[in-house]
Amino acid sequence: MRQIQAAGITSTIARLFEHSCHYLPEDVLIAIKQAREREKSPVCSSILDRILENVEIAAEEQIPLCQDTGAAVVMLELGQEVHIAGGDLYAAVNEGVRQGYDQGYLRKSIVSQPCFARVNTKDNTPAMIHTDIVPGDRLKISVLPKGGGSENCSRLTVLAPAKGRQGVIDFVVSLVDEVGGNPCPPVIIGVGIGGTTDKTMFMAKKALLRKVGEPSPDAEVADLEREILERVNGLGIGAMGYGGTITALAVHVETFPCHIASMPVAVNMQCWCARREEAVL
Repeated sequence: MRQIQAAGITSTIARLFEHSCHYLPEDVLIAIKQAREREKSPVCSSILDRILENVEIAAEEQIPLCQDTGAAVVMLELGQEVHIAGGDLYAAVNEGVRQGYDQGYLRKSIVSQPCFARVNTKDNTPAMIHTDIVPGDRLKISVLPKGGGSENCSRLTVLAPAKGRQGVIDFVVSLVDEVGGNPCPPVIIGVGIGGTTDKTMFMAKKALLRKVGEPSPDAEVADLEREILERVNGLGIGAMGYGGTITALAVHVETFPCHIASMPVAVNMQCWCARREEAVL
């Protein structure tokens, strides 16, 4: 049994959130630069130039890439041979969020009651924590500061199994067409297929942790990703909805076995500002 101190988890969470809000992952930056090269619309090309300039300024001046520094989504892969010492795991995570958002001067966006007074918690807690128990003696921490604009464009449906592959494509493409520029394109589209409604929503969000454009190892799923991306970019929405060649940087699909009578499908949108960080303790 290996011990990991709660204090170490707190400091790691704080560092990951602060850093992720100041620096865009290299794979996302490369994808945006490639989109700029392929973009045919002069207006959208100019917008992508401004996005790239924004990324440079944020890194140089240590300021947030976007004023919406998001809900604090934390995904944990906890080794079954790990013992958390010196405190509660989730309390340690929330303290890390609290410290990171305070030290980084990041906007606090969480309200305590979703449909009543909506009073700001003033420290961006509680975090949205998802935990998987896995083999081993390590703790992998992935953080995803999830902006409200893109999150608001996420959807869930349960398709009849007979709708099949084409039903999934039509659902995703129709949603992107519906939301237009609201999720701040060019977007990354996470798609979950299968499981139950709660499982597939989680898969759609977890798909956003994959490096941009890294295809699924399953050949059929990778082919589905390519077709959805082609269809989405054929919509002509473009950067920030101004009408262009590149609406999405990537489509990432995750699948899971499901009941014979249903086919849950979820979409989780991510804006161009696809912030994420991870660490292994």
